[in-house]
Amino acid sequence: MIHFLQHVVHGVSLGSIYALIALGYTMVYGVLKLINFAHGDVFMLGSMMGWYASSRWTQEAAHPSWLGAIAVTLVSMAICGTTGFLIERFGYRPLRDSPKLNSLITAIGFSFLLEYGGQFVFGPNPRAFGALPISSSDQFPVLGVSISYIDVLCVGVSVVLMVVLHRIIFHSRTGTAMRAVSWNPSVAALMGINIDRIISFTFVLGSVLAAVAGILFASAYRKVDPLMGLMPGLKAFVAAVLGGIGNVQGAMLGGLILGLAEQLVASYVSSQWKDAIAFSILILILLIKPSGLLGKGAAEKV
Repeated sequence: MIHFLQHVVHGVSLGSIYALIALGYTMVYGVLKLINFAHGDVFMLGSMMGWYASSRWTQEAAHPSWLGAIAVTLVSMAICGTTGFLIERFGYRPLRDSPKLNSLITAIGFSFLLEYGGQFVFGPNPRAFGALPISSSDQFPVLGVSISYIDVLCVGVSVVLMVVLHRIIFHSRTGTAMRAVSWNPSVAALMGINIDRIISFTFVLGSVLAAVAGILFASAYRKVDPLMGLMPGLKAFVAAVLGGIGNVQGAMLGGLILGLAEQLVASYVSSQWKDAIAFSILILILLIKPSGLLGKGAAEKV
């Protein structure tokens, strides 16, 4: 039982990171009906910028502190938020009235640009990440289960950010505008809502969350590399589809379910299946309930 609970703790920690990344996918799809496949690489950029800020711009990696970790995270959030804005402004906005396939190809192009641009700038080799004054080996027991401070930090930060995001979307004027654009952009524009500003804000907000997820992921696994966003990005997309693409609560739920499934399969079946389980879930949910667990199927006129 203790062994099972141990994996549940790790699964919830990993799932909370997937949920943060999945929120970016689901928000962009909600307002633009576009899958931003470059989002996983924005997550990678957050990790790499955190490493760069702590190892090159400062000596935070050699002498980590909580104040320095917060500063490194804020730098990463600012860079990723700016990147998200630039991607939307110069990549997706000119193609907004074009066929969706054009935007999809552009998203894949931005993904490759960030991946191979990162390899050119940082090199292909993994780098050790140590911006936090704690590591996964720092643990405390609860009812016989060893819980690392990193797991607590991942879950705690994710919960706080999800609550803040919920407040923004459902209890602010900007959030009301986001939901209006998601429901009907034409009517929202007639009501005086600046569509371009809302869409840009959505990209920036999703990129900021991805940056935090990147810092947490790098802190948990202690390394970064320019291709690290590929698999977590795809899994977070699966989490968004599982919960219901375009549904914020669904993205949170999908991330937690996927993190738990991955940890339990790796522990009780085989670690070689931990990546396959995500795509097995994707196939299963598309066959059984394509709208996702919390999504609602829309009637299509013929």
